[in-house]
Amino acid sequence: MNKILYYLLAFVVGLIIAVHLAMNADVGQKIENARAANAVFWVIGALVAVIIWLASPGRSAITRITDVNPFLFLAGAMGAALVLAIAVIIPRIGAGATNVLQLTGQVTAGLLISHFALWSSPHSSVNPLKLLGVAVMIGGACLAVMS
Repeated sequence: MNKILYYLLAFVVGLIIAVHLAMNADVGQKIENARAANAVFWVIGALVAVIIWLASPGRSAITRITDVNPFLFLAGAMGAALVLAIAVIIPRIGAGATNVLQLTGQVTAGLLISHFALWSSPHSSVNPLKLLGVAVMIGGACLAVMS
């Protein structure tokens, strides 16, 4: 796949994440329990993930699960906690501010993850231009949230 298509796909994924998080927050508000909404979303997500896995040609990959550092499985718990936190935050500061600040944090963390080539990320050194980009993004986030 052409790299430009991956960039476009990443952008679309960002759009979907914003919609997903706002929908989860809305369910939490409607049932007056963000924790219950979060649990339901994760159960549905787990079922769909298992169906996708079973329908794929890579089903045998599960046999290598013991080769994975158990620390990495904390990502599942982190995901559940993140979605819950966002479901609580969106009704209080809005989807726009939540997503702008979340994306700013993701870009900052992404630069560091790439710089140190963590968790299968290709190495990409932090340089002054990237730091300027993060600074501009942080400034833009402040403007978007505070205005």
